[in-house]
Amino acid sequence: MPIYTKPLKTNTRSWSDLDLDFLSHPATSDIVKKKDVEAIKRSVRNLILTNKFERPFHPEIGSDITATLFEIVSPTTAVVLQSAIREVLTNFEPRVRLIDISVLGDIDNNGYHVTIKFQPINTPDPVKIDLFLERLR
Repeated sequence: MPIYTKPLKTNTRSWSDLDLDFLSHPATSDIVKKKDVEAIKRSVRNLILTNKFERPFHPEIGSDITATLFEIVSPTTAVVLQSAIREVLTNFEPRVRLIDISVLGDIDNNGYHVTIKFQPINTPDPVKIDLFLERLR
C-alpha cells in the first residue's frame, strides 16, 4: 500500500505595484501593474528618489540624496551617495539582498552614474539597476 506524502510547499511570493506611468492595458483599459522583479525595481528606484519627510505619516522613509546632488561632483560625494543608498535599501526594502552599489561621478553632466546589483529574496538571479542622478534645474 503506497504511503501518502504531502507535496512540498515552495515559498514563492508574488509582488505587484502600480506602473507610475499610468499606461492602460490595451485589452482591459485597466492601469498596467508591475509584477515581481519589476515591482521591486520600481520600489528601489522610488526609495532612492524619495526625500525624508516626503511621505505622509512616514517621515523616516527616504534617502535625502537630492540635497547631496547639489554638492560638487567628487569621489567623496560619491561615497556619501553610496552610503545613503545602502542605508535606505537596507532599512526599507526587505525583499532584496544587496550585492553591490557603484557610484561614479560625471563632472561633464554634473551628476552620478549609479549601478545597484541585488538579488530578490525569491529568485536566484541577480538584478541590476542603472540610474543617472542629477540635481533638478
